Amino acid sequence: MKRVCLLLIIAIALLVVPPGVTLAQDGITVISSSTVTMFPSGITFNLEAESDSEITDIDLEYRVNRLSLIPVSCRVDVDFTPGLRVEASWPWNLLETGGLPPGTEVEYRWLIEDASGRRIETSPASLKFDDLRYDWNSLTSDGITIYWYHGGESLAQELMDAAQEALQRLASDTGVSLEQAVSIYIYASSQDLLGALVFPYEWTGGVAFPDYGIIALGVPDLSTLRHELAHLVIYQAVFGLYGDLPVWLDEGLAVYTEGELRSDLRSRLDEAIFNDTLFSVRSISSSFPTDPEEARLSYAESYSLVVFLLDNYGRDKMLQLLDVFKEGSGYDDALIQVYDFDMDGLNELWRASLGLGPQPTPVPDAGESRGDEDYLTALWLFILIPLAIFAFYYYRKRTRQQRL
Repeated sequence: MKRVCLLLIIAIALLVVPPGVTLAQDGITVISSSTVTMFPSGITFNLEAESDSEITDIDLEYRVNRLSLIPVSCRVDVDFTPGLRVEASWPWNLLETGGLPPGTEVEYRWLIEDASGRRIETSPASLKFDDLRYDWNSLTSDGITIYWYHGGESLAQELMDAAQEALQRLASDTGVSLEQAVSIYIYASSQDLLGALVFPYEWTGGVAFPDYGIIALGVPDLSTLRHELAHLVIYQAVFGLYGDLPVWLDEGLAVYTEGELRSDLRSRLDEAIFNDTLFSVRSISSSFPTDPEEARLSYAESYSLVVFLLDNYGRDKMLQLLDVFKEGSGYDDALIQVYDFDMDGLNELWRASLGLGPQPTPVPDAGESRGDEDYLTALWLFILIPLAIFAFYYYRKRTRQQRL
């Protein structure tokens, strides 16, 4: 069985062919077409067809509905037994491809050929890859749909209000607005959420799928909802062939959208300011540290940097910065183009606003110095011991030659 993914230049119109409807063309008849969803591990596509000439080839073509510069269509050469009446199926094992988020839409069609050279293509059909373990309710407003199965409608309305407030905060303070619809799935517990993901981390409490426009949360936490929604809005705003943001800007905007900085992050930031142990802007541009305490400081600093830029240079400059990043500018070039300073300049100005001087130069601690000394000692021993042994045997050889 062979699967090939192709780039589609022309979009396929969405026409749904319900299972069981007979489609006949040029002697080939599609008796039934259906799918079986096994969330989250896979989807099985089934086909039954017949012809007055032996059916010799069946392909399945499908594509996932996601944000993409060029739609990608995958084609599968389906294994089956040729004949006048055939049954074919293809199981898509999502465990091999990393899975799909709940609510993903998949479009597909069949391509069938018989021995006489006749060929048909079925009209595109669609399926929604839902988590059928639960009976979902839904609430929709202004481009956002919230799905939930535990709790009353008042909870869903509270979450919707928080989401709309987050959108208003982003729009008013940064000029960025939601461009495409977003679906938010609220699970009753982190354990329920883990059952919806393929190979999740045990600590996962929420996850955003920006290119799908989908968020899944393990608990109905308002701050987490605002944070993940901000990531989707920012992702849509800078989406393009070259769009890329420094991590501190992406996370800083997301934390900013939550509202006031959380007390634990504020305490961590204040401590780092007092001890003058802040990370530099450049050091948190590509990634955050994996250590939990250092990661918390990185989030807090990112929030502080975004507040500094908004308070001192305004909303329009932030929107301009995002537009420049969308065009593919590098981190330093984008800042220079909009603010006339690079990341090091931003670092200096931001630190000054906090009452700090230039970034301290890291000094190795006693343990690191001791380690360097031990390394040098071992290196010298490695060199000197062989030299001493060589000198000893050379001296003995010369002494014997003199005696002779």
